[in-house]
Amino acid sequence: MTEETSKKKPISPSLAENEQFLKDRVGFGTSFDVGIRKFKILKTNVYLLFTNGLCDTQFITTILREVVNLNEKEEAKGNAIEIIQNRINHQQVSTVRNLDEVVDQVLSGLVVFLIEGEEKGIAVDVRSYPGRSPQEPDTEKVIRGSRDGFTENIIVNTALIRRRIRDERLRHEIMQVGERSKTDICIAYLEDVADPGLVEKIKKELKAIETDGLTMADKTIEEYIVKQGFNPYPLVRYTERPDVAASHLLEGHVLILVDTSPSVIITPTTMFHHVQHAEEYRQAPAVGTFVRWVRFLGIAASLFLLPIWFLFVLEPHLLPEALSFIGPSEETNIPVVLQIFLADIGIEFLRMAAIHTPTPLSTAMGLIAAALIGQIAIDVGLFVPEVILYVAVSSIGTFATPSYELSIANKMARLLILILVAIFHVPGLIVGSTLYILFLASIKSLNTPYLWPFIPFDPIGFLKIVIRSSVPGSKLRPSIVNPQNRKRSS
Repeated sequence: MTEETSKKKPISPSLAENEQFLKDRVGFGTSFDVGIRKFKILKTNVYLLFTNGLCDTQFITTILREVVNLNEKEEAKGNAIEIIQNRINHQQVSTVRNLDEVVDQVLSGLVVFLIEGEEKGIAVDVRSYPGRSPQEPDTEKVIRGSRDGFTENIIVNTALIRRRIRDERLRHEIMQVGERSKTDICIAYLEDVADPGLVEKIKKELKAIETDGLTMADKTIEEYIVKQGFNPYPLVRYTERPDVAASHLLEGHVLILVDTSPSVIITPTTMFHHVQHAEEYRQAPAVGTFVRWVRFLGIAASLFLLPIWFLFVLEPHLLPEALSFIGPSEETNIPVVLQIFLADIGIEFLRMAAIHTPTPLSTAMGLIAAALIGQIAIDVGLFVPEVILYVAVSSIGTFATPSYELSIANKMARLLILILVAIFHVPGLIVGSTLYILFLASIKSLNTPYLWPFIPFDPIGFLKIVIRSSVPGSKLRPSIVNPQNRKRSS
């Protein structure tokens, strides 16, 4: 017996003593949603402990009916706990030996039988967590493809993955994190593919978490694992699509599923994982490549279009004769750089307002913003038309970025480069862009270079980033995840 186990209070043969402990510890009799059902089986007192709302009442009723029917059979002889355990018609039945474990099981949605005179109990998994049915996530929609998505129920989420990978080597290891919340966390990986060192590192980081609870679920886990600090760039990838999660498992990645969250964490990831979208793999390779290039163009525009245009406004002599029309044609009372910042922040206001506005009103709000605010701002001379144009194009590039976290980080980088251009002009753009690339190159997520396969350069990996290859042509798993089995099954 370990030191930790020895500190836990064992189950007493006296049900009254166990009940008093549960009243003091959990609030039985005070909290309306936790309760005790008392009855007799074969002339032995039995307590059934449960939590309303987390249990499937139909299962409990069926089990109780089967157990209570034992009283009608006088020939039933032997140990009461063994007889009851044999008559529970459920596939997941286990034994608990201390009251701390009883508390954890009951508050997780299981029911526990305590029998008079016994120093152990019976736990039955009849969990039925409240939640919605699987549906397509709003941020990862595709024209062709499955319409199911992860939910807030960790059992449903593991089933959605298992349905796509029916491999006996797929592992779903579960643990609990949070002193008070005791949140279920599942680590998913393919045993013969994933890097064992990465799996152990993630387990170690999760076990080392000391916190009251995980109210923000997977986001809290991310901050503990990757130690992001004030770095705005995402170091793990989130997905709400089971097909995307299954695809990364087959590549050798490790997934982290957190109960109460519909998002799954994919590790390790690079920057280029955040610019991929399921739609590219639901179309023909040529179409997928075209869509990918357009998306890359949009991401580049979201970063560099405004700083480059603003540089030409400051230094019009840099423009060739054919492009001399670029730049505002009239003088304004407000500096152009201030106009850009105001317009960019205005777009953020609209985005936040759209999130917090009910759907029937969001369309009307967008029309008001576009027709009234934008046009009137130009008419009164607050903005020049070109500022609105280029800010709008940059914003479209931001919205075309598949990862929301990456799009916000790129917007912050764009504003910093704009400030450098405003102060230093051409050197500001060069130095700002160089520092941006060097910053990304210095980032590592779980010892994974953030700009791989660009830095360090991997020709095969870089080619797969640029061109969406067909599935039969993808014979090798990415080397960056250090897979045990580099070659895919043919």
